[in-house]
Amino acid sequence: MRIFRPQSGHDPITCDGNSRSGRYSQPALTQASLEHRLQAVEDAFASLPARYLGTQPGFQASYRIELDDLGVSWAVELDDGHCRVTVSPERDPDVVIGTDSETWLELREGKLSGLDAFRSRRLWARGNLDLAVAFEGFFKLPNGRLPLLRIHEVRAGRARISTLTAGDAIENVILIHGLGSNKTSFYETVSALTPEYTVHAIDLPGFGSSSKPLRAPYDAAWFARAVRRFMDAQGIERAHIVGNSLGGRVAIEVGLQSPTRVQSLSLLCPSMAWRKRRHFVPIVRMLRPELAAVPHTFGTALVRQQFWSMFSRPERIHPSAADIAVEEFLRTYRSVNARIAFHASARHIYLEEPDGPDGFWTRLSELRPPAMFVWGDEDPLVPLAFARYVRDALPEARQVVIDQCGHVPQVEHPVDANALVHDFIGHARASAAERAAKRVGRAARRLQVRVNGAAVNGGAVNGNGRARAAEAAEAAS
Repeated sequence: MRIFRPQSGHDPITCDGNSRSGRYSQPALTQASLEHRLQAVEDAFASLPARYLGTQPGFQASYRIELDDLGVSWAVELDDGHCRVTVSPERDPDVVIGTDSETWLELREGKLSGLDAFRSRRLWARGNLDLAVAFEGFFKLPNGRLPLLRIHEVRAGRARISTLTAGDAIENVILIHGLGSNKTSFYETVSALTPEYTVHAIDLPGFGSSSKPLRAPYDAAWFARAVRRFMDAQGIERAHIVGNSLGGRVAIEVGLQSPTRVQSLSLLCPSMAWRKRRHFVPIVRMLRPELAAVPHTFGTALVRQQFWSMFSRPERIHPSAADIAVEEFLRTYRSVNARIAFHASARHIYLEEPDGPDGFWTRLSELRPPAMFVWGDEDPLVPLAFARYVRDALPEARQVVIDQCGHVPQVEHPVDANALVHDFIGHARASAAERAAKRVGRAARRLQVRVNGAAVNGGAVNGNGRARAAEAAEAAS
């Protein structure tokens, strides 16, 4: 196994000034340049109603956009067919987005995506994060160009799957989050893989902004069917799938159930069936997930503590990430259906049978798509010892250990983790192309043999036969 060790000397993110967007590095504006910048910003806001793409019937959302360096703000109110920009909002906003004027203009011109701005601390948001990220997807870019990304709902069977889609490339990548999380945990991965791929970061049913059916089983097989239905609804025949934690287990199940639809599997600390620590199985079986319907909540301090425990070195994570994750979890967990989904999913992770004819580890040896397993050496939930079992079941699978890493590599070590995913997907593409070329070569040789045989037996080959042979030989070269 290869050990990826973080390079020493990485400087923490620093911010000049007191802007929450963390970006005051540009020189101070002169009075003339300030007036010019303010006019450009006002023109950008004035253009929003004409560039509004509309949305589904019944939609309503209100935003306050704060430009820290100019000390001004605008309110943007949206419904299904109208956009209204004002400096005097009629109600409290659902979302507050803060940035600086230069970043805002780059966003409006399509030079920068909101995810990139958020990742580089040039933008902050408070409130419903889905609405915040969705904002840029509501508006055409200058010259009628489509937005760089969009958040939309996909009807997958009876489920509604909230999806962030970025890019318009031919090949598709689907990102699947872990237990209690949502698609926000993969925002940096979306940026890393776009525009080379069309990337879909989804909220599994039961989590985030997706629907939360009350009587769903919330086991790996059910989630895998939901992912396949999502692919069907989006017209995706095959995809590379990346999953973290529970999402990794779901990705494995898709690969087991529908191997021809999976081009590669990148599995980041995937949940797997426990062979040890199973002494609580009888008790957990008796604890029905429906008990979570009883009104209760987790305290903010407890959720924040649990969030930080997922990381080997919490100081690597920007504090705003904790604020967003905790706020999103608590907001979602207020729903009865969300609580049942969370507990049912956790229960199935622990109760999954490890061995026997239908046991997880028995079935894992039947996995056919190329797979990479990425482990954190200090993961508090998925022990590194699982790597030994994976090696026994899938000796050809790639396994990588990231040093000083907890349970969420794409958040704690985004550069290393996303580079691994990008390289592995590229390797899988190259391998698939090589296999296809070999198949074409074999077909060309078989056709040439038939053509030669016909020439010997009949003394001639018709023009169509020569053309097919030539085409096949050219394709094989």
